[in-house]
Amino acid sequence: MTTIQPTSLQNSKNNLVLLKQRLTQVTQSWAIDDYRSFVTFYTRILPKYMGTERCTVYIMELGSDKICSIFGTGLGEIKIEPPLEGSIVGKVIKTKKSIIINDLSQKNGFHTDMAEQTGFTCYNTLCSPIKNLSGNSVTGAVQLLNKSGGGTFDDKDMQQLEEMAYFLSMFIESIVLNQEIIRIARHLNQEVDRLEKFRVKGRLFIAASKAMREVLKIVRSVSNSPVNVLIQGENGTGKELIARMIHESSNRNRNSFVAVNCACIPESLIESEFFGHERGAFTGAETTRIGRFEEADGGTLFLDEIGEMPLSNQPKFLRAIQEGEGSRLGSNTTIKYNLRLISATNKDLSKEIADGNFREDLFFRLFSVEITIPPLRDRKDDILPLALHFLQETEKLFKKTTAGFAPETLDLFEMYPWPGNIRQLNKEVERLVALTQEGNTLTPDTCSRELQTWRNSQLAPSKRNHSPLNYSLTEHVQELEISLITRALHRTSGNKSQAAKMLKITRQGLLKKMKRYRMEQSF
Repeated sequence: MTTIQPTSLQNSKNNLVLLKQRLTQVTQSWAIDDYRSFVTFYTRILPKYMGTERCTVYIMELGSDKICSIFGTGLGEIKIEPPLEGSIVGKVIKTKKSIIINDLSQKNGFHTDMAEQTGFTCYNTLCSPIKNLSGNSVTGAVQLLNKSGGGTFDDKDMQQLEEMAYFLSMFIESIVLNQEIIRIARHLNQEVDRLEKFRVKGRLFIAASKAMREVLKIVRSVSNSPVNVLIQGENGTGKELIARMIHESSNRNRNSFVAVNCACIPESLIESEFFGHERGAFTGAETTRIGRFEEADGGTLFLDEIGEMPLSNQPKFLRAIQEGEGSRLGSNTTIKYNLRLISATNKDLSKEIADGNFREDLFFRLFSVEITIPPLRDRKDDILPLALHFLQETEKLFKKTTAGFAPETLDLFEMYPWPGNIRQLNKEVERLVALTQEGNTLTPDTCSRELQTWRNSQLAPSKRNHSPLNYSLTEHVQELEISLITRALHRTSGNKSQAAKMLKITRQGLLKKMKRYRMEQSF
């Protein structure tokens, strides 16, 4: 079973996929028929053992004051729900004490209402609480009705029933726990179903963080509008996935999504690649070839790494985008293009314009809406669910089962800055699964050199080889504070106010400590 520290689970979204699997396994192993059989046995055997006519077992629903019968002698499918106030069962549960009433037929109350409903008259009763295993609270009650032969209940009967209630409590708690697990599983299933709506070509798009939910909000807004879009973000953040999401959510989704990486095409072939060529247009052009603009007609053309396009090719792109037309090499025929343009880059195009590497007029024609995808280090809420998703996919691909992530591995994942973003995280999970023996836990020792080096640099202060005799208390405190401050700042991506809140000190106090330990330049 996967080991996860509670502190790592900052919200339920962070571990939905894994919890869904585990809870499904647990709930499937506990059959309702088993409960019914066990309780039926109790309500059948207790009247014989205690010499009574009937027996009913009740439980309290978690998080409410509702009492409900699980099963009772002669009740069939009738459910009894005695109130917490105004019923014998309610009083027993509330006071945590057993009750004997031998003149019940002379009293009015909830039992008289039930007599009319069930047709069974109660003359006397013995009711005992079913306490939880710690004895601090009550999970239910067991009630006996009508002593056989017209007899009455006494203290000996109460002692026997309380003993039986103790053994019954272990089983009742398993029922209550199962109900709560089913409720959680149902809630998590809803959360997983909601997340699974963000699927692109079968790939799950994780958006647990507020930053990525804002991105998806923009995606929904622009999908069915005709505007061109520019997606900016570091390598590995999922720019093409966002572009595909826009296309598949639009009214062009029945037509082609044509993706081209501008950085991978030699400058001499760019014009032919995008606009096509006629046979004989140049040496080696043995057949006519349509270009990417024609291929994307009616659909979406995705220009990845648009910032890498050579300056010499940009004027023809400008005309194709501005006029919606172009021509193949070796032809004078104008071809009209009906497509949507989505571009992506990891460069600052404004800086590229200032440096003379990108045309300003093309920049303004490329897009009307800009979407910026934050790096993974700025969306830490996405790291854990992404890692769990990649683990599930990798185990399926490798046909291998592990024991899941060790807590220190998840801590490392959440603290590491991920310069390669999601692509690097995926690669790291694949490495861990590949190098871990079947059924073993994924530990930091199997991580890549990059993560190992970074981890060692963070742990270095606490691993210095000092003799306890020469290592003062002040030095111990200093190294501990440096370590805690470093971890807090990494967890908050350098946000000092949030880090101070995490450390439960003032922001001014944090700044003073950072200055004292000369940590200002590191963050």
